[in-house]
Amino acid sequence: MLRYAATRILFLALGLLVASALIFATLRILPGDVAQMIAGTEGTPAQVERIRSDLGLDRPVAAQYFEWIGGVLTGDLGTSMLTRASVAGEIAAKAQVTIPLGALSLVIALAFALPLGVVSAVRHRTHTGTAIGVVSQLLAAVPVVWAGLMFVVLFAVLLGWLPAQGFPRAGWQDPVGAIRALILPAVTIGIVEGAMLMRFVRSATLQALGEDFVRTGAAKGLTRTQSLVRHGLPAVGLSVITVLGIQIAGIIVGAVVIEQVFTLPGIGRMLVTDVGARDLTMVQGELLVLTGFVLIIGFVVDLIHHLVDPRQREDQR
Repeated sequence: MLRYAATRILFLALGLLVASALIFATLRILPGDVAQMIAGTEGTPAQVERIRSDLGLDRPVAAQYFEWIGGVLTGDLGTSMLTRASVAGEIAAKAQVTIPLGALSLVIALAFALPLGVVSAVRHRTHTGTAIGVVSQLLAAVPVVWAGLMFVVLFAVLLGWLPAQGFPRAGWQDPVGAIRALILPAVTIGIVEGAMLMRFVRSATLQALGEDFVRTGAAKGLTRTQSLVRHGLPAVGLSVITVLGIQIAGIIVGAVVIEQVFTLPGIGRMLVTDVGARDLTMVQGELLVLTGFVLIIGFVVDLIHHLVDPRQREDQR
């Protein structure tokens, strides 16, 4: 197990290194000049060049990259080109919104995707199973922005149960207000991502129902459902663990979009703002953190799958 974990850690480190290089290179070929934006429309060429020199943008790109990645290795993501604020500090502050939003979205997605996916598979020949399948297909096809707007109209505008936008200025010092502000965005992401997960759970459960161990359990006197619960659901759980990393990545992407819809001061909204302002240092730090989070989640899911799946442990022998 330790050898397997060490190998995966090496791949994780290489993945982060490649991602950092791609992020840095991509941002450098985008149109626009941050020095010109800082100088403004009335800035002279001399002023623009001085700003470029102060920001280090006149240095070779390779030198800029190695200086940045060297700082990343020590935990320093640099400072904003526009505000001179610490990138790491800004990301940490915004993560207090994005991480709870993602966690709550994942809980909601799992809470309805797992049971409904199993029920729709067990009763796939009944009206109940068909109805659940149709609803999941429709929800999976709904754009997350449209779903968010519909929830705002229904629960915020018409019913007035929850706030439509914003986050308390006091942050988590006002826990009730913070949770209320996150409910609608989390439900929006959770339902859309959960619908996709529910289809996968249904497919995995249907496959498990056709396995020999389920039929053997039924032959020993267990009902089909009892045999599925005792012998089939562990196999379904392994399949769900495998796809969970992809779902979490989808939740992160959904959070970037939803934070715009609900004006939440999270990493996603900050990223969109900084891209528009051409604050390269902030953008590359934010993208690296988001990419690293996705890669780490995949790494953790891979380790869990290796631990709970005896077939993988046998393959390592």
